[in-house]
Amino acid sequence: MRAVRIYGLGTPYKGEIANMPALEPGPGEVAIRVEAAPVNFVDIITIAGGYQFAPPIPYTPGKGPVGVVTQVGTGTQGIAPGDRILAMAEHGGFAEMAVAGVTSCYKLPDGLSFTDAATLCVAFDTAWMSLREQARIKAGETVLVLGANGAVGIAALQLAKAMGALKVLAGVSGPEKFAGLESLGADGMIDLSQDNLRDKLREQVHELNGGEGVDIVIDPLGGDAFDGAVRALNWRGRLVVVGFAAGRIPKIQTNYLMLKNIELSGIQISDYRRREPGLLRRCYEELFSLYAAGELKPLATTTMKLEEWKTALEMVARRQAPNKLILVP
Repeated sequence: MRAVRIYGLGTPYKGEIANMPALEPGPGEVAIRVEAAPVNFVDIITIAGGYQFAPPIPYTPGKGPVGVVTQVGTGTQGIAPGDRILAMAEHGGFAEMAVAGVTSCYKLPDGLSFTDAATLCVAFDTAWMSLREQARIKAGETVLVLGANGAVGIAALQLAKAMGALKVLAGVSGPEKFAGLESLGADGMIDLSQDNLRDKLREQVHELNGGEGVDIVIDPLGGDAFDGAVRALNWRGRLVVVGFAAGRIPKIQTNYLMLKNIELSGIQISDYRRREPGLLRRCYEELFSLYAAGELKPLATTTMKLEEWKTALEMVARRQAPNKLILVP
């Protein structure tokens, strides 16, 4: 089988496509023929050596491969050869075959294509966990999604609406970035390109929300947007930190949390896969159910060959990818 192999962490990428023996699943594992492998920003961080879980070297990158089960290991239940699955393995997807633990495998519903399924992992499960578990969303609440035209943002817009949010505001880096987000659940735009976001973000929220703040903020950005979003929270509001795409990791005076009884939390989805596999299974059950009901639109995709893995990573790193990039071995 062909697989991308990384021989050292760091950039530029120290790897190549190599021919390897076919993989054999161990106890509690399944082997899959990879049909689609999403290219995620976390793959870039891992290869560069910046991820909290360092892989053994050499290794094959690629989080969340999708494909068909070809073989199951001993003690494996609930999955059989021929099943179409999303395998939430931490790596191994940039290859013709991959192996994953059965507890991290989810059967795909009929009608969900391999490429569409590949867009659900990392983005939609992160958004689901942020809203359901960290923010404990309730019907009738208001939500602000920062970085709303990114992968997690697009997922959060749709899920917030599907979970009963009364109003969902989309924070984007300029009015031109708002195009198409209304069809995904956005009720209004927050322009993050304005100066003095510490004040201007809150002013925009109040203008669109009848003079009130929001109950929930989903924040993949950090930086100045975080500073403004904290001030835009209602009493007992909840802000979930997803990442720091804006570059600056913000700080907060914790007395401010007391003044408004607000709550800050963070999300790192891999921990749920390791520590709460049952909870993540409920996550995917709801995601698949919402998809079947027509309430979720997967991310737009662009497929690339396995040989183009370096180009795909560089496009994601430079934010040049027009759609979600999917490698098709």
